[in-house]
Amino acid sequence: MLQAIDFAIQETVLYLDAYPDHAEALKYYHALMDQRKQVAAAYEKQCGPLTMYGNQSRNSWDWISGPWPWEIDAN
Repeated sequence: MLQAIDFAIQETVLYLDAYPDHAEALKYYHALMDQRKQVAAAYEKQCGPLTMYGNQSRNSWDWISGPWPWEIDAN
């Protein structure tokens, strides 16, 4: 789901680069960004940090402690 949202964001950004005054496209971009935040937060709650920037602990480096997304049996 996150990859699909990221793809839609990228395509919308490309469109906005060409048509920066298109209000509906900008509204759609912000809706996608809100959706991405929600999906990423749900993923990180269940699986741990999605990227190195998601490490929230001050006491441990959680970025490497969970299974990687491609480790299907562990997920």
